[in-house]
Amino acid sequence: MAEPLPTLPDLRRMLTPGHLRDAAHRLALGIPMIDDVLGGGLPLGAVHELHPCRPLDHGAVSGFAGALAALLHNNKSGKQIVWIQHDYTAMEVGALYGAEFFGLPLSSLVVVHVPRVIDALWALEEALKCRAVDAVIAEIAEDGAVDLTATRRLALAARDGGGLGLLLHHRPSVTSSASATRWEIASAPGVRDAFGGLGRTTFALSLIKNRCGPCGCWTLAWDYHERAFFIPALPLGVAQTARDRSARARSARAA
Repeated sequence: MAEPLPTLPDLRRMLTPGHLRDAAHRLALGIPMIDDVLGGGLPLGAVHELHPCRPLDHGAVSGFAGALAALLHNNKSGKQIVWIQHDYTAMEVGALYGAEFFGLPLSSLVVVHVPRVIDALWALEEALKCRAVDAVIAEIAEDGAVDLTATRRLALAARDGGGLGLLLHHRPSVTSSASATRWEIASAPGVRDAFGGLGRTTFALSLIKNRCGPCGCWTLAWDYHERAFFIPALPLGVAQTARDRSARARSARAA
């Protein structure tokens, strides 16, 4: 009797590298619906790509990367976080500012400025190899320099170091890569705090590539005091039942 053909999830698991299948070596976001899709959390010892949904969402990309690094540092502690930015990137979207509002401890944050993209990739690769580093974040404006060969080198370096590599693009990348996941990020409306001030930072996340499972879309809020993600409450009230609905629908809503 012939064996049944493997399903798409079976093929995906067969083709996924062993270190990405290790459920124990992951960064859990604390949101079950996302962690389940990621196979238990964001794989460590791997590189992940982030890019904005729109040009005005660069801050959201930096904020989400900072939140992930703060969450990882809070869980492991004692290691450094390296943030790499080349000069053109700083001129285009601004230098790193307000890292403490991500929840990043400034005493553990190392900021590296380099003049060229190739220098940023070299610094990212070398930092990923270092086991004294929790996370390495690199902002890259020129997507053509980050091809499949470059991301393979970065993926191997991350596997050796065991940390979290975050590659921040300034626009959606259309090139193939060896990254474990690819995220499209936008800012989302948040809910004000009890005093009417700014509440938790809220992100609209789209997981558009996942080597460990399916993709999906979610809205998350980040509390930098607690260093934790939450599912945000709806910023607006739920719309009333339309008047042209049946009496049964209106009575069911009232009940």
